[in-house]
Amino acid sequence: MTGDLNGRVCLVTGASRNIGRAIAVSLANRGADIVVHVANDVDAGAQTVAAVEAAGRRAALVSGDLGAPDIARRVVDEAIAAFGQLDILVNNAAIRPEAAFDQITYEAWRNVMATCLDSVFLVSQAALGALKKSDQAAIVNIGGMTAHTGAQHRAHVVAAKAGVVGLTKAMAHDLAPDGITVNCVVPGLIETERLAAAGGAQPKHRGTRTNLLGRRGLPQEVAEAVTYLAGAGGRYVTGECLHVNGGAYLS
Repeated sequence: MTGDLNGRVCLVTGASRNIGRAIAVSLANRGADIVVHVANDVDAGAQTVAAVEAAGRRAALVSGDLGAPDIARRVVDEAIAAFGQLDILVNNAAIRPEAAFDQITYEAWRNVMATCLDSVFLVSQAALGALKKSDQAAIVNIGGMTAHTGAQHRAHVVAAKAGVVGLTKAMAHDLAPDGITVNCVVPGLIETERLAAAGGAQPKHRGTRTNLLGRRGLPQEVAEAVTYLAGAGGRYVTGECLHVNGGAYLS
């Protein structure tokens, strides 16, 4: 399927590093031009842009808080203007703070909901006009395994990611008449870089989680699942959750 995304343009949100960057590069390797979104880390975003360009494709960088409706619209408008079209949207932007349930403030709850769930709604809705013009339009939302298993000290994250699953299914129903597929890729136990701002440590639930394959996955392995759903081979798949977790959770 190499090159099956030639002539396509993809917006990847939350693409500064880790899974987001891997998705951007994987799609570029299949021929797509990439709009790289970051919340505010433009230096990391520039590294993703460089990685896409090293794969031989065009790249542009956009930034902003996707949980704010006006900013989400502006980011999508800039993404469409960058290359004149939009065929694929990957909603990957997320934050994953940890706190005991009785310590989660409403402000923290709303911040997680805005970044992890509201952004999927806002960006997808803003991109709809451009996606309807494509003959191979796809939306891929990035979920989280804990939305299906639960996890300690992550009530807000678990709830938001569970909402992404429900939203994916609802959007698949509504957008099918426009030829737009909508799916969710659910990573679990993936080896990623933890930023100092996130505490640097691994999440608490990882200490008790194992999988059948006996190893952590790589961001590239999640990216391959996204690329399949966004590409020509995934056109008959919609409304699905594709789990990439080495057998840590069997759906």
